[in-house]
Amino acid sequence: MAEEEVKKAKKEVIPRQPMEEQAPEIRRRNFKEVPIGYSIETAKLEAQRCLQCKKPACVEGCPVQVDIPGFINCIKEGDFTKAIRTIWLKNSLPAVCGRVCPQEIQCEGLCVVGKKGAPVAIGNLERFAADYERNNGKGELPPKVPSTGKKIAVVGSGPAGLTVAADLIRKGHEVTVLEAFHKPGGVLVYGIPEFRLPKEIVFSEVAFLEKLGAKVECNNVVGRTVSLEELFAQGYDAIFVGVGAGLPTFMNIPGENLIGILSANEYLTRANLMKAYLFPEYDTPIVRGKNVVVLGAGNVAMDSARTAMRLGADNVKIVYRRSRQEMPARKAEIHHADEEGIEFFLLTAPTQFFGDEKGRLTGMECLKMELGEPDQSGRRRPVPVKGSEFKMDCDLVIVAVGTGPNPLLTQSTPELTLNKRGYLVADDETGKTSMKGVWAGGDIVTGSATVILAMGAGRKAADSIDKYLTLGW
Repeated sequence: MAEEEVKKAKKEVIPRQPMEEQAPEIRRRNFKEVPIGYSIETAKLEAQRCLQCKKPACVEGCPVQVDIPGFINCIKEGDFTKAIRTIWLKNSLPAVCGRVCPQEIQCEGLCVVGKKGAPVAIGNLERFAADYERNNGKGELPPKVPSTGKKIAVVGSGPAGLTVAADLIRKGHEVTVLEAFHKPGGVLVYGIPEFRLPKEIVFSEVAFLEKLGAKVECNNVVGRTVSLEELFAQGYDAIFVGVGAGLPTFMNIPGENLIGILSANEYLTRANLMKAYLFPEYDTPIVRGKNVVVLGAGNVAMDSARTAMRLGADNVKIVYRRSRQEMPARKAEIHHADEEGIEFFLLTAPTQFFGDEKGRLTGMECLKMELGEPDQSGRRRPVPVKGSEFKMDCDLVIVAVGTGPNPLLTQSTPELTLNKRGYLVADDETGKTSMKGVWAGGDIVTGSATVILAMGAGRKAADSIDKYLTLGW
C-alpha cells in the first residue's frame, strides 16, 4: 500500500453507510428482499469514502476486473448513467453481483480504506448503480462491434453462460443461449431465494442481454433434445458449456429415504423457480415442516433455513459438523439467519434418521464432534466424541452438504474429458475443453463456487472463443 494512501485512510472520517433492511421479526415471515437499498444521498456519501487509489487493489480482487474507482467516482459526481456504463464494460450482471457476490473476500477485502476501518461498500454501490439504471435509465445500450457472421451456442443460462453471451454479443458475434428450465437464469433463479435475489432482477438482466441481441431458448435440454454434434451441424461455430453443478448430494446414512428428507436442490427449486412460496397462486406443492433441520452451513444451507422459516416453521436448526469459524457461508447470510431466529447446532453431525410406521421422518440421532488436524480443505477435521450421541426431533430435513456435476450433457458426449469427480476438464486460462470448438466454465468445471467466479470463467472463455473465431483453434 502506498504511504500516501495510508495517510488518506487515516484521515477518513465518513463512516461506512449501512443499507436499510427489513426488521428481522417482520422479514422472517415474508419473501420480500431484506436490504432496501441506498438512497441517492447515501450512495453519494458512501462514494466519497473511496480514495481513488492509483493502483486500486480492489480491482485486482474482482474476478471480472470492473473499474471500481471509476464507477464509484461517477456516483460521487452524480453521473449515474456513466457509472452503470463503466460497470457494463466488464460486468453484464451488476444488479445480481451487487446482491450476492462475496465482496468481503474479494474487492472489499482488498480495499485500502478497510485496512484501518470498514472498507468502502463496493457491492452496495454497484447495486445502487444497477437499480438506478433499471428504475430511472433511458434504456440506452452499450456499444458493440459490427456483425462477424459467426454463431455461438451457449448451453446454460447461469452466471457463466450469461457472461459469455454478453461478451460475445458485444464482440459482434451471434449468440443463442439454450436453457433446460422454463425460465432463464440458472442457479440465480432456481437456487437463490426471492428475499436475497428477486427474480425480476434476474429477468431484467436477461432482458438486457436480449436487447443487446442475444437469443434465449428455454426448455432445451442439450444432451437430450439435441447433442453438441447436432448443434455444430446446425451451423454453430463454437459452443460454451455452463450447465452448473446441480446434482444433489446426500450423506448415505441410515433412514435417509424417509418421507420428509429432501435435497436443498429440490427444496429451493420448488420454492424459487416454481414459486411454491406463493401457493395456491402457483400450484407447486412443497413440504412445510414445523421442526426443520438443515444439514450444512454454506450459502445454500442458509437459504434453505431462512426459506423454511418463511414457510411457517416453528423452529429451524442448522446442524454443522465444524465450528462457526469454519462455516463457508457469507458472513452477511449467517448474520441474517441469526437475526431471524435460526438456531445453530455446531460441532454436530447426524448419524441416522428415525421414522414412524408410515415411513415419515420423526427425528434424528446426532453425535457431538471436536476439531482435529486440518484436512485437504485447510479446515480442521471434525472428530467424533465417543458416547456423545443425542436425539433431535424433526419433521423435515433439508440436506445442503454440496452438489455434484450435472451429468445430462457430459454422459452423452464422450468426446469431453471429465475428472475423477465427474466435472469437465477445461483449461484454467481459456476454458478450452478436450472437444474442438467447445469451451466450458463455472460450476461444471470447478464445482460449486460463487456467481462472480463463474462470471470470471465466462469472461476468459469469451475472450478465447473470440480469438478462435478470428485466428483458429
